[in-house]
Amino acid sequence: MMTALTGTPGTGKTTIAAIFTARGIPVVSQKETMGPHILEHDADRDTDIIDEDAWVDAFVPMEGIIEGHLTHLLPADRVVVLRCRPDILAARLRARGYSEEKVQENAEAEALDAILIETLEVHPEEQITVIDTTDQSPEQTADEIEAFIRGDAPHSLAVPDWSEYLGRRV
Repeated sequence: MMTALTGTPGTGKTTIAAIFTARGIPVVSQKETMGPHILEHDADRDTDIIDEDAWVDAFVPMEGIIEGHLTHLLPADRVVVLRCRPDILAARLRARGYSEEKVQENAEAEALDAILIETLEVHPEEQITVIDTTDQSPEQTADEIEAFIRGDAPHSLAVPDWSEYLGRRV
């Protein structure tokens, strides 16, 4: 069974992936699978532009967890969408040294539910769960994800309303 761990940058994917690795659960970063599908590097936005369709078509499903902000596009058995309140997300991204433009772009994407909307276009609702990482520990989040993967916790599309953050600097 393959689980996609996705979310806007800064929601906790890499931190949770490290917990799963420590627990002996196989984890692969999407970056490790994109190589030949990177078309160019956008220096202005400090991001790689990839051929998403070619990446998805060439991807070979694996056992375990694949982590990254585009993994919801892959043919996963389960999809976990991590969420974080936009002002907290913005602070995390600033601490990483993201440009203010990139901080705002990601905070707006989070407020607009961008990744969840894309996930619902690819996967049926019962394969998806949404977890708000704003106020819970990474260990709690990892435990919740494991329960969902095992089938011990139902899927949830409980979506926080962060529309108040739209159009304002966070």
